[in-house]
Parts: sequence; structure tokens; C-alpha cells
Amino acid sequence: MDIKPPAADLVDRLVYANRILYDQNIVDGLGHVSVRHDSVPGAFLLSCNRAPGMVRRRDITTYDYDGNALSDQAERPYLERFIHGEIYRSRPDVVAVVHSHSQNVIPFAITRNMLKPVFHMSGFLGEGSAHFEIREAGGNTDMLIRSAYLGEALAKSLGSKSCVLMRGHGSTVVGTSLEQAVYRAIYAEVNAKLQLAGAGLGEITFLNKEEAQLSSDMNDGQIPRSWSLWIRRLGVVDLDQ
Repeated sequence: MDIKPPAADLVDRLVYANRILYDQNIVDGLGHVSVRHDSVPGAFLLSCNRAPGMVRRRDITTYDYDGNALSDQAERPYLERFIHGEIYRSRPDVVAVVHSHSQNVIPFAITRNMLKPVFHMSGFLGEGSAHFEIREAGGNTDMLIRSAYLGEALAKSLGSKSCVLMRGHGSTVVGTSLEQAVYRAIYAEVNAKLQLAGAGLGEITFLNKEEAQLSSDMNDGQIPRSWSLWIRRLGVVDLDQ
């Protein structure tokens, strides 16, 4: 299919995003990150079915919101590409989506406990996390969001929030930029670890709504500094290999 290709810089940033998330232990062989296409309405970029730490430029594929490939790609797609398409469909403000199974987040997902901001780096959690129960949408499943119907149900559960926890599965975070979504995925995991530790010591004093918003606004201006460090940690990277 002949469509306008994405900007080369956007493809490179998405490859870096995959590798950063792997380096930061947010994803392993599974999990994925996407970004809206910069010039094709109703389309987004996502790797083919590849372990995030191994994603290359040629793996990046353009999909429509229904999960159909719009660019040539011989490799099979991720089963859960519908997470991304349906969130983009329902949230025009979202530019990037990260889905992961980071370990400290899962206890919150299986107990219906919210992630709430325990320190300034996680101010984006000021509204708390949303919760998705797949049984309510699809009955007994393999827990994967493998259809547009389930993707739509997940997007509805996310609502206007930045993070949705998925019982028996993991979490999905969104951002207004690729760098912000990666940052949020990393610090949702950090916050979960700290929140679990704090709960064992006593009552936690969470950031209030105003503190969370002020912290989030401040951190958004500092993300490029962290992004540069995360890329440097990767060492010399050939994005074609």
C-alpha cells in the first residue's frame, strides 16, 4: 500500500523507546510501545512481533486504528496491537502508548488498589490509576487484548487517566509524546515499588492533587535530560541491527 512514510527521526525515536524500556526492565521479551504517525491521520507506528530489546528500523510498521498494516511488512504483528489503535481512537490527546508487565505494578492490578503518587517523579498519577477487568468485557480469556472489542473496553476503562492497570496482566500508560509515555512507564514501575514498600511501614502521605499537577508539569520540562541519559546507557546502537 502506498502511504506517506513516517519521518525518519520518529522511527529512530520509536526504536530507541523500545530499547530503553528493555534496558530499564519495564519490558522483557514481551510488551510494546507505539506512537502516532506524524503525517497520516488515523494511523500509528508499532514494531512487528519483535522483542522490544531487538527492535530495528525495518520492524516499524504503520497500522490503522483497526490494526491493519498500511505499510509493507512480511513479519506477523503483535496480537495486542488493538490496545494501541483503540486508545488512539478514543483519546485524541494521546500521542504514544506503552504496554508492559512490569513486576511491581502487577500486585496493584490484582488487588484493585490504585497507584497514587508517592513522590514528585510520579505526579502524573495524581488522578490515580484506572482498572480494567477483562472478565467484564470478554468473560474467561487468555488475558490478551487480541480484538478491537477488547481494545475498546480497555480504552473505556482508561478514560481520561494516564495509566490503566490490567488484572492478571500488566498495565498500559499513555502520554502526549513518545518520551513522556516512556518516562511514565518507567516511573509507574518505580512508584509501584515505593508504594508497596511504604505500605509496609505505615500510612502513606500521597501527593495531593495540586502537588501532583505541579510536579507533573515540572517533570515534563525535564524529560529530555532523562531521555538523553537513557539513550547513552544503551551505548553504541546500530538501529538497523
